[in-house]
Amino acid sequence: MRRALLRGLFAGALALLAPFAAAEGYPSGPVTLIIPLAAGDATDTAARVMAEALARELKVPVVPMNRPGAGGALGTDLVVKAQKDGTTIGIPNNAALVYRAILEPHIASYDPLTDLTPLALAMRSPSILTVGAEQPFKTFREMVEYAKKNPGAVRIGTAGVGSVGDFCVRLINSLTGASITMVPYTGAVPAVTAMRGGHIEGVILALGTMTGHLASGAVRGLAISSKWPEYPDIPTLTELGYAQPLFGVWTGFFAPAGVPGEVMAVLGPALERTLRAPELAARLKPLGIVADYAPPDKMLAEMREEQRRVREIARGAGLLK
Repeated sequence: MRRALLRGLFAGALALLAPFAAAEGYPSGPVTLIIPLAAGDATDTAARVMAEALARELKVPVVPMNRPGAGGALGTDLVVKAQKDGTTIGIPNNAALVYRAILEPHIASYDPLTDLTPLALAMRSPSILTVGAEQPFKTFREMVEYAKKNPGAVRIGTAGVGSVGDFCVRLINSLTGASITMVPYTGAVPAVTAMRGGHIEGVILALGTMTGHLASGAVRGLAISSKWPEYPDIPTLTELGYAQPLFGVWTGFFAPAGVPGEVMAVLGPALERTLRAPELAARLKPLGIVADYAPPDKMLAEMREEQRRVREIARGAGLLK
């Protein structure tokens, strides 16, 4: 009897200690970070910088893996279907989490609110509309007038159907009555290459992708989603008198739904330390990106609110059936 009681107490103690032991044992090997973007753009570069910093916190390699396609939906779906043990996490942006699900719901086969475990808001970047310096229009209003007089002559590249840029082109057409053609690419870098090659007139992408081109004078910024200190003369749409601004880009860290709490207990604090570090902010700013940590509940609240706003605008603009 006494022996059975001792066995019971011992088993209970082990059960209480198990989560702590699991937390201490995680991670026991490399962690894969899925980046649902093409390699080479500023957000990809920033994600790789974060992977290096997170690896120092976790004391294991964090291995970036680019999986572009379908406006970020392809890579995000891989995170959804990954093992629920914390060995695979992802860093999708709001294109995959908000816009794709609304504009192309048949492509995004996941529900970002239920099929993913939010870990932390990571970073933000304004969206910017830029055109080649050789284009005949020098301001946003001049571009709109040119597009009205020459239907189909203004082609704006984006990072894909269902991307933030895609929605911004649709929004501009709705606000202005212009007939601007959205041209989807598999990522930011191919879109910029097409613009620089004269195949399209401009792009709407995250600011970080365009900073070098702006500095060289090869492109001209016509509108931005939110003011940026280095480019005070590039206006927002609200400054120009329109009812809606362009939408910016944000990204967050996510794991598959159902990741154990003991894994979250390790990942959550490690990500917070990573994203709050001043040295990370210093490395991201030249990329046109702001490190902006927020805990899972606040990121979820922002995602829900952005979904509400996008649906409202899209419905009013006739973009939803």
